[in-house]
Amino acid sequence: MTSTEPLHTDSIDSSTGKPADGVQATSYRIPRGQVNSKLSFYKAPEDGSAPFNYVETPPEGQPQRNFGEAIADVEISDIRGRESEFTLDNSAFEALSNIQSNELDFTDDNRIKRVYYPEVERLLLKYVAGAQRIVLFDHTIRRSAPDANRAPVTHVHIDQTADSASARVRLHVPDEADTLLQGRYRIINVWRPLNGPVYNPPLAFADGSSVRDEDIVGVEHRYPDRTGETAGVKYNPGQKWHYWSGMKNDERILLKCYDTDETVGPHGRVPHTAFEDPRTPEGAPNRDSIEVRALVFG
Repeated sequence: MTSTEPLHTDSIDSSTGKPADGVQATSYRIPRGQVNSKLSFYKAPEDGSAPFNYVETPPEGQPQRNFGEAIADVEISDIRGRESEFTLDNSAFEALSNIQSNELDFTDDNRIKRVYYPEVERLLLKYVAGAQRIVLFDHTIRRSAPDANRAPVTHVHIDQTADSASARVRLHVPDEADTLLQGRYRIINVWRPLNGPVYNPPLAFADGSSVRDEDIVGVEHRYPDRTGETAGVKYNPGQKWHYWSGMKNDERILLKCYDTDETVGPHGRVPHTAFEDPRTPEGAPNRDSIEVRALVFG
């Protein structure tokens, strides 16, 4: 069942002159419930070569990426109202509500690291079972403006693979890597909107337990100074896709990209992508968001 509901304008925070954290002052109706949308999945390079993607401008004569896309119409269910059904261990994602932040602008990277990073670290230590140590290694702000540095990603992907996860440990904690690699480690993204509620494009994520090993394809992720690896995802009809309608600024989605302990759930990774909701009200604002990536030890 699909539906929309009104969002009432909230009062302005007198200390900041902005809408209260968690809401965006607007009268647009938020689409709710199940929706069907076309998602872009991985299609292998036609010449049989190994897939790659350049993070920045590619060298002259090279494409941004050498693999194609396979479009599939996918049913996406709304987790709003049943958030507690999903956990990092059973689905590779988890929804958290009523998370306050002292960072409101998200325009200064140094302030983000000084103010928001410690909040994310405390959140992960509190809500991720077994977490003993957190290393936050980067963040990405995505904006929908035409001149934005990074826009929402509109193809299904996973940020890390087993190889790139272990490489991240060696890159970010080199002196302790040999010891840390012997224990459990996870890579978890903490995703939130900056101008909620989210209208377009929402974030879709697949239940990790519905994704087969053979659906996942390693893709060279070429930075200017090194090469990492992400994962493309092939479509299969058994995948179960979800979104969280009208996400607010005080809500967080934890997306597990890798986990060395496969015994806690069938799979330790969650494919995700931005998607177009055909019910989006005309004129509704496009979303801005931030994701912070974390190594979680323990």
